[in-house]
Amino acid sequence: MTGILIVLAFTVVIAVLLYYSRGEVPEQEKLVDIIDSLLPQTQCGQCGYPGCKPYADAIVHNHADINQCPPGGRNTIRQLADLLGGEIKPLNPAHGKAGPKRVAFIDEDICIGCVKCIKACPVDAIVGAPEQMHTVITLECTGCELCVAPCPVDCISMLVFVQGGRRVKLGPAMRTSS
Repeated sequence: MTGILIVLAFTVVIAVLLYYSRGEVPEQEKLVDIIDSLLPQTQCGQCGYPGCKPYADAIVHNHADINQCPPGGRNTIRQLADLLGGEIKPLNPAHGKAGPKRVAFIDEDICIGCVKCIKACPVDAIVGAPEQMHTVITLECTGCELCVAPCPVDCISMLVFVQGGRRVKLGPAMRTSS
């Protein structure tokens, strides 16, 4: 009889611990998903994380601040501050500067079809085949600029994207010297 009571008490303790620990994890996961939905989904890494979801997770776990997303700019910072009950901060300049949405543009007359830009694009917005010209699916491009640096012939420019599909050339994208 004593053995049954000990097993029953042990089972109740385990059930209570599981019940209370279960409530915290889903709330954090839900918050990560909400924050991720507020981010621009550029997957650019300018925040210091490999994508928007890891950045959202870092915010929830206090490993990152809400002002590290240049593509999201002030609007995203404001939304995150409202959600989390924090203060609105200026964009941290260490992560870049905010500006209008930009998209990649490949000069098809210069493109040699090396596919380095295709491999660098985190959202598969560039199409083409080896040794053939490539092009950007404008509506899929997030403007992360990750395709620019790998291009060996400097045929990629970043253009301001205007609703309706019109693009305004800003000039050749700046390459980083290695």
